[in-house]
Amino acid sequence: MLSADIFGAPPITFDQIRSIDEQAPQLILWAVPLMIFFAVLEYLVARWQHRDDIYDHSELRGSVLVGLGYLLSNYLTKIILFSITVFIYNLIPWRQHFVWWLFFPCYVLHDFCSYWAHRISHEQRLWWATHVPHHSANHYNLAVSFRLSWIQQLKILFFIPVIAAGFHPLVFFVVNQVAVLFQYWVHTEYIGKLHPWIEYIFATPSNHRVHHGSQKKYLDKNFGATFIIWDRLFGTYMAEQDRPVYGLTTPIHSSNPFYLVFHELIELMKDLQSAPSWRHRLWFLFGSPITIARYKKIQQIQQKRQAQSNPMG
Repeated sequence: MLSADIFGAPPITFDQIRSIDEQAPQLILWAVPLMIFFAVLEYLVARWQHRDDIYDHSELRGSVLVGLGYLLSNYLTKIILFSITVFIYNLIPWRQHFVWWLFFPCYVLHDFCSYWAHRISHEQRLWWATHVPHHSANHYNLAVSFRLSWIQQLKILFFIPVIAAGFHPLVFFVVNQVAVLFQYWVHTEYIGKLHPWIEYIFATPSNHRVHHGSQKKYLDKNFGATFIIWDRLFGTYMAEQDRPVYGLTTPIHSSNPFYLVFHELIELMKDLQSAPSWRHRLWFLFGSPITIARYKKIQQIQQKRQAQSNPMG
């Protein structure tokens, strides 16, 4: 009886896509006023406490502009992403009906895929180019959560296993929105370490501060979006020790949203054009961003030394 209640859902027709999309709760849009309220509150408290180490006006402007661009890009691509989800859903014989409690197993599987999407976004430069805006702030505050890339919708590729599990598209999109909203509150220094059991299971502000740290010991740690347990299982966990130095290893000082979103992608394109072989091109695409940055720095030093040793050349 249980399987009959869950499985055997009919395919979704093209005509139904828009109506189903309209039925989906717009949780992120509904939450925007609250997110702005708490970010403003945090800003005012920081100003009252003279905490210039928490908010920078130029960075705040950049965060807001990138956030607005993300909302626009999300709106423009929503139907496309929903259509892709429905297409995959229709191919699967174990399609599931919309059942409310399937939200929970879907959320766990979604978070597992999110861990790997996030981790690969740090380990492969192509995907890093879709994630780097989120790490571009040199201060840590709630407004940093607004820094979401306008092209990160490409990461739907990493969530195909969730869709292929047969969850109804409405369940998938509600889960996706809740997962995004959960990550808002962890971007603050005003919440210290919580109860040890909470710290052990969840991606708390303390755990996520580590992820935004640029110190060597903090790099590529704590990828979990909701559950930090994945990091403990796969060896990428690091507890917060001294205060992180936030931002990229090479700090960015710009509030231009287009630069913040596309600067790494532009650099990637330049490297692909100048690469001497396809092997180098593949490495520039899928190699470690840290290793590539070191390689390019060494190349610059060598070129500078050659220019100094041969000034007439």
